[in-house]
Amino acid sequence: MIPGSKAILLAIVLAAVLGQIDGQKAGKLTQNPCGAKDKCHTCIQTESCAWCMQPDFKGQSRCFQHSSKVCPEEFVWNPDTSEQILLNKNLTLASVAGGSSAIGYGAGGYGAGGAGYGAAGYGAGGGAGGGYLSGSSSSSSHYHSSSSSSMSSSYGSEYSAGWSASSSSEIVQIKPQSVKLKLRINQKHDLKVSYTQAEGYPVDLYYLMDLSKSMEDDKEKLSALGDKLSETMKSITSNFRLGFGSFVDKVLMPYVSTIPKKLENPCDNCKAPYGYRNHMPLNNNTESFSNEVKDAAVSGNLDAPEGGFDAIMQAIACRQQVGWREQARRLLVFSTDAGFHYAGDGKLGGVIAPNDGECHLNSQGMYTHSVLQDYPSISQINQKVKENAINIIFAVTSNQFSVYEKLKGHIQGSSAAVLSNDSSNVVDLVKEEYAKISSSVEMKDNATGDVKITYFSSCLTGGPEIQTSKCDNLTVGQQVSFTAQIQVLKCPEDPRDWTQHIQIYPVGINESMLIQLEMLCACPCEQPGSTGYEVHSRHCNNFGTFMCGICDCDEHHFGNSCECSVSDMNSTINNDASCRADNTTTTDCSGRGNCVCGACECFKRSNPEEVVSGPFCECDNFSCERNKNQLCSGPDHGTCDCGRCICKPGWTGTSCACQASNDTCMPPGGGEICSGHGVCECGVCKCAVNEQGRYSGRHCEKCPTCSGRCQELKDCVQCQMYHTGVLKDVNDCARNCTTFTPIGVEKVEIDERKDEQMCTFFDEDDCRFEFKYSEQGELIVHAQEEKECPPKVFMLGIVLGVIAAIVLVGLAILLLWKLLTTIHDRREFARFEKERMNAKWDTGENPIYKQATSTFKNPMYAGK
Repeated sequence: MIPGSKAILLAIVLAAVLGQIDGQKAGKLTQNPCGAKDKCHTCIQTESCAWCMQPDFKGQSRCFQHSSKVCPEEFVWNPDTSEQILLNKNLTLASVAGGSSAIGYGAGGYGAGGAGYGAAGYGAGGGAGGGYLSGSSSSSSHYHSSSSSSMSSSYGSEYSAGWSASSSSEIVQIKPQSVKLKLRINQKHDLKVSYTQAEGYPVDLYYLMDLSKSMEDDKEKLSALGDKLSETMKSITSNFRLGFGSFVDKVLMPYVSTIPKKLENPCDNCKAPYGYRNHMPLNNNTESFSNEVKDAAVSGNLDAPEGGFDAIMQAIACRQQVGWREQARRLLVFSTDAGFHYAGDGKLGGVIAPNDGECHLNSQGMYTHSVLQDYPSISQINQKVKENAINIIFAVTSNQFSVYEKLKGHIQGSSAAVLSNDSSNVVDLVKEEYAKISSSVEMKDNATGDVKITYFSSCLTGGPEIQTSKCDNLTVGQQVSFTAQIQVLKCPEDPRDWTQHIQIYPVGINESMLIQLEMLCACPCEQPGSTGYEVHSRHCNNFGTFMCGICDCDEHHFGNSCECSVSDMNSTINNDASCRADNTTTTDCSGRGNCVCGACECFKRSNPEEVVSGPFCECDNFSCERNKNQLCSGPDHGTCDCGRCICKPGWTGTSCACQASNDTCMPPGGGEICSGHGVCECGVCKCAVNEQGRYSGRHCEKCPTCSGRCQELKDCVQCQMYHTGVLKDVNDCARNCTTFTPIGVEKVEIDERKDEQMCTFFDEDDCRFEFKYSEQGELIVHAQEEKECPPKVFMLGIVLGVIAAIVLVGLAILLLWKLLTTIHDRREFARFEKERMNAKWDTGENPIYKQATSTFKNPMYAGK
């Protein structure tokens, strides 16, 4: 549709939105979320909406909620979710052969940059030419790349053909392997994914070591433990390979000393520094590993952090040089006692070129771009780890553990462990960390922001599923299932992105389930060559394309059938005003119609009996006043015309609920209307009020001071209902009360329409009772079944209670006085006893008297 016609349609939609302020009318217009969609593709992108392609459709909107059934089923386009499993190989549960029989990729596998799979697809090789990009200097994998939308449309068939050609020794740990899924916007689809850890699954372990001077003793220990490490891993899996690499730092100031002498010999018994070196590609020669570690020379640098990130990037990116197998669990053990440089630190040495994430190793295994590119960032490392399904184990000393513990949270599938100062626990460390990694499975995906995938699983509990993407404590051969709930949040702006390839994969395993997702964002009837697509159609007066039952007009015409010409519209001055009632509004057609060629076309209602009419769509036959939920009190009373009730003969009022005749207000015996004491409104008497009070009765026949028959009927009601009063004797009651028998009710309420009179009295026991009577041919009395008596007061009990309370209070006071007196006496006696015990003399002895004493000593006596 041309821009001019789109602008007109947009104005119409805005007018409809502005018209929502019109209370109930506007509320009815906004209840259906589908009604505002004017194109098939925008309609099906709205949840629960369907499109009607019927050429002569007479409804209000072609976009409707499918449950309403407003269109013949053969003309409805309502796509639904569909799932097709393309490849569903059984999981490998038994032990499989290792070595060269492991599955590899054919030479026609991945193209550069993840552009798509080659014709050969997956092969069963694993030898030369069976890997990624044979002969390329950069072999970075795109196995989990997020550029899924760029893959070719033939991806699924080639993927399936390649897998079917694989060998009998193929290891399958995720099921299904390929699924085709069609999904509408905001619809949630559950997809079952199963995983098991195969017995004897190949393991590649690459030991990446910091060979600065401080790690010299660690190198010697690792060399001695090479055989033990290999034997330990082979006890877990028979298909195990081991590799070795080392790193120091960039050969630039201020990382290392660039003095020539220091470059040759930076420390005692040290060799020249370097960035990274691949000493030994992955193989199963344990003796070679020990020799390579032993022969590797240590070096030295100046600053504390090392160039470990450069080494990690090259060890991952250089798949061929390092020797990573396609189908193996890949472990990268990163051993150091120092921190790390990351992106931005290269500026200190004058290196500003960012790290490109590609492989740059020469024939000797040395990193050639150490002084040309900056260190990689943490996010780059994480991206490479995800793309290549590698588990990094940070084996670091205790003083650096806290740093790497935080780092592992930013790198998928990584872990951290404490390495002893001389690396003597490296074998146990690798064994423990591998056990943690292999006993846990975590599902990830490369879905874009337009697709949301939520994972649910009961893991091994067997209970109800909970939201989780990770299960722990798995053993070899145990199968665990996940439910991947897939939801397309919105259609991408580029239609090429409506078809995407998404991979769901277990972290650290180079296997995945491929989902060929087709977002149901378009209608086939909008595409040239489809049924119902007609250029210069007669349905559009030969001025537009007929598609999906509507006209897409050319740039010179607009309207439902392209019946309006832009040139004719331009010749009419102030054409919009012709669709408005006056100059005080900016809303065309009262917000309830389209302004087409200067005239209003009112909207159709879903109910064919409801009609919007008028030159400006200002009238309708469904917005009049209602009575008892009936429009104009029902078809027998009146009809609705342009918002007002037109009453039929005999009825009046705003809702035609009132009778035009006053017959119902005339007293039965004749007389004036409402007995001359009121006015007749809508067939009911409204009684007047005078100085004495208000008149009452159905026809206002009762004066305010009239006592009625309440006193006359009181005694009989009292004796018959309650057996009290002056006629409580049975014989007296039977003789005097013969004209009526009261009817017992739980609660007495009067009905003015029946001309009832309420009576209220109190008897000799001060009990209240009520009754009502009416005289319509005969006297009818309704009396309250139970009298309302005040509660009885037991005076003797009250008096005795008061006396008892006084006596108890007196006794309590006496007991309290006695208790306080006893406590006081005991304290005084205790004080007296204490003073008596403190006396230092007997009462019969004079303390001043001292007895005379004589002492004699012989001077000649010497104690002999």
